[in-house]
Amino acid sequence: MPKVIMTGLEHLKEKYWKGLRGRRLGLLSNQASVDLHLRPAKEVISALLPGHLKALFTPQHGYGAEEQDNMNETDHAHDKELNVPIFSLYSDTRDPSPQMLELVDVLLIDLQDVGCRVYTFASTMLNCMKAASRSHKKVIVLDRPNPLGGIEVEGNPLKPPLFSFVGPYRLPMRHGLTMGEMAVMFKDVFQLDCELQVIPMRGWTREMLWEDTGLTWVMPSPNMPLPQTAYVYPGQVIWEGTNISEGRGTCRPFEIFGAPFLNPDEIRQDLSEENLEGFVLQSFRFKPMFNKWQGKLCHGFFIHLLNPRTYRPYRTTLMLLKAIASRYGEEFQWASPPYEYVTDQRPIDLIIGDYWIDKWLQSNLDITAIEMTWQDELNSFQELRLKYLLY
Repeated sequence: MPKVIMTGLEHLKEKYWKGLRGRRLGLLSNQASVDLHLRPAKEVISALLPGHLKALFTPQHGYGAEEQDNMNETDHAHDKELNVPIFSLYSDTRDPSPQMLELVDVLLIDLQDVGCRVYTFASTMLNCMKAASRSHKKVIVLDRPNPLGGIEVEGNPLKPPLFSFVGPYRLPMRHGLTMGEMAVMFKDVFQLDCELQVIPMRGWTREMLWEDTGLTWVMPSPNMPLPQTAYVYPGQVIWEGTNISEGRGTCRPFEIFGAPFLNPDEIRQDLSEENLEGFVLQSFRFKPMFNKWQGKLCHGFFIHLLNPRTYRPYRTTLMLLKAIASRYGEEFQWASPPYEYVTDQRPIDLIIGDYWIDKWLQSNLDITAIEMTWQDELNSFQELRLKYLLY
């Protein structure tokens, strides 16, 4: 068994909590914010510092991940155990208001990210940091592992015209940063004047995937049930910008994908075997219980990972996208806005983070050729991120 790493929350329990005595605390967390014994962060903190927690904040999907789909907002609520308000940051507001922050001196952020630019927890953290800067509040990030590790990066860095809630900065799709590292980056590049402290992990190294951490996976959102989901997500999230089901409404979202009009055997004919590295595609049939093609028989694939270290999720799904779009041009469609509160951009462009997708699909360029077009930008990001790495 791998040695269990110490998360930021564990580090807080060990010594950092003492510096918070007498401070009014807010906590941004959800059901995956747990210690090694699976105790929620709010219980850990309230046991160490009774009466100090004055407000709870929740990201997308709610405090208990009760909302399944995108654009399903959660209401503000009240925590009966602590007798404090629960403010939803995926509601009529995605920023803590000055009135919310008046209740606290320090905002603790303890969220389990999945290592992909499109996942909204990084945007929620950035919005909190911006609000804390305006209200002169301290932010403390309790760091957690990037499930995909901290070495590999993949994809084109996001273009500024497409900054949104699913892309707050010029990150590639797979960024290789922890939440703490992103917080340090955001403070610098957005020139925020909030006091920021990152409580680091102990024992985590950049080559670690989730399976190497010894930690128990608690799904950070309802369609992220397993570490394998996170491994495929930086590519499979692309289907959200299309009429292809990304497997929502099944037991294995993002690993499963398809549509009623697909023929897996035809798609296989258009795939290059040399690009099928680290995984196997199993032909698969499914009926989504909700979301796209609800109740309809869909034909597609199940992605079985053989080696997550060699698997490239973004390249793989782009390769599949080109095969499907080329063969099913009339039936294949792009999804229409809105997407994560943006009404004037196509969802696919927000997800890709650039406008090249149509031109590439209509060209004869293969996946390697399109990757080369953004390699210089990716190299620049790699160089930029070096000064923000904590491990």
